[in-house]
Amino acid sequence: MDPILPYLWPILGALVAGGAIGFEREFRGRAAGFRTHILVCLASTLLMLAAARQAEWHFIELPGANVVADPTRLAHGVLTGVGFLCGGVIFREGFSVHGLTTAASLWTTAALGLLFGVELYTLAIAGTVATIAILTTFRLIEARIASQVGVDAVLRYGRHEALHEDEVRALFREYGFRVKRFGWNVTRSESEHRLKVHGFQPLQTEALVARLREEKKIAGFELSPRED
Repeated sequence: MDPILPYLWPILGALVAGGAIGFEREFRGRAAGFRTHILVCLASTLLMLAAARQAEWHFIELPGANVVADPTRLAHGVLTGVGFLCGGVIFREGFSVHGLTTAASLWTTAALGLLFGVELYTLAIAGTVATIAILTTFRLIEARIASQVGVDAVLRYGRHEALHEDEVRALFREYGFRVKRFGWNVTRSESEHRLKVHGFQPLQTEALVARLREEKKIAGFELSPRED
């Protein structure tokens, strides 16, 4: 067991840190959750442990060669590679981009794994606590701040029954929403308004839904509040 003991604490720390951050993302129902964050943190730790012990690698030196170990190069490669993984959880729907917070948490988890891999435990633990605080405590603070919430809206009409753009803006303004982006989608049988609107908490969503139901020109609609 003696050869394993030096690796035990870094690996255990990576499992706990990745699991704690991943649990918060899993609880929020995000694309990258518990297992993904653990694997990212563990992989970063294992690779950094290997890089920090390059003197133990088995390879054949060329005569006269001067081998210089630089573990930081592997750290750069890990963070770059995780950046591509983060791109997989970021997606665009309509005017909205989602998954940015989860992508950032994955990238941070990889950095924490690197810190465990070089046995900077104090910095790694502090970073883990700070990350969890940002994802949880700061969410409670945001809930108490008068912040804007983005809403994706789709209004569907018959082929020749669409509301005028000014009417749509006035309708949403009546219930505290400001139209940020305005788009059209027209087919042979129907037309759509695709909107990105912002409103301050608490949103008057139910009142707006009731008003949209009363509008005879609107054949159907969708309202989707968005957050990362």
